Amino acid sequence: MSNRVFDKIAIDVHKQTYIRQTNTDQLNEALKMSFLETLKTTADETEKMLDDLLALKNFSAPRIGEAMRYSALGQGKRLRPFFVCESARLLGADHQNALRVGAALECIHCYSLVHDDLPAMDDDDLRRGKPTNHIAFDEATAILAGDGLLTYAFEIVADELTHDNPAVRAKLVLELAKASGHNGMVGGQMLDLEAEQHTGQSLEEIIKIQNLKTGALFHFSLISGAILAQGTVEQFGALGTYAEKVGLAFQIADDVLDVESSPEELGKATQKDADAGKSTFIDLYGLAGAKQRAADLSNEACEALALFGAKAENLYAAARFIVERKK
Repeated sequence: MSNRVFDKIAIDVHKQTYIRQTNTDQLNEALKMSFLETLKTTADETEKMLDDLLALKNFSAPRIGEAMRYSALGQGKRLRPFFVCESARLLGADHQNALRVGAALECIHCYSLVHDDLPAMDDDDLRRGKPTNHIAFDEATAILAGDGLLTYAFEIVADELTHDNPAVRAKLVLELAKASGHNGMVGGQMLDLEAEQHTGQSLEEIIKIQNLKTGALFHFSLISGAILAQGTVEQFGALGTYAEKVGLAFQIADDVLDVESSPEELGKATQKDADAGKSTFIDLYGLAGAKQRAADLSNEACEALALFGAKAENLYAAARFIVERKK
């Protein structure tokens, strides 16, 4: 993509015109293709990193290794590792270091899905088009596989291969623990389970659940680049705001897909929240209103990155992708 195109994007961002476009056809095609290529490249690199980290030769108990690999490899778009690598690139941090952090974060994400699918939680048989871990193996093995992925994430981040500065590694461990723990993802999951016991959650309650359950890991994925690069307060703030907006837009888009798509298209069961009596963004905004709110949040996310100008082109495109994806 030419510098002229980059400059136009930067100008449009400051004028708040590019980010106000709502028609996919109006999104610069070169920018979109650049993003999709980068997303796929990062997914492939993350897959290779995880394949190496989870090599069966590293396991004293091969069955747990097989179960961990089953749920961690060949899974999804790798959007969170993309955010780690892209925020690191934006601030000049080492790419291999970022890939290790992205792989660790993906271990956390995959562990959460393994446990989320268990009979005591969401009781799902299908995840990304294949049997869930406890169906493919057994419930006890699935619990241990999730435990293994969770703890291995911190081993990866704490290793000196992730960064030569111990203070940077310590900060990564601290922020990852916060994002995945009782005041982050786990706390959000608990609130989500409790929501099944009473109906009619308010918008504020649903946003709180999603900010913790989904948004916390998005937040870590984007500030981790700033941690690796030892960025400024302003850079941390911009990436954190982007993460907040994108994380919420992602969940609203998920609720839309849950209504408009089939289990075959999504590779998992649909409308389970509605069946459990939990309120969704569709209940509170309506379908059209939810789509508009997701688009608005995508725009607001892009606005937060204005200080980076055209260098953040892939993050601008990612914010649009999140609300326009089909699965």
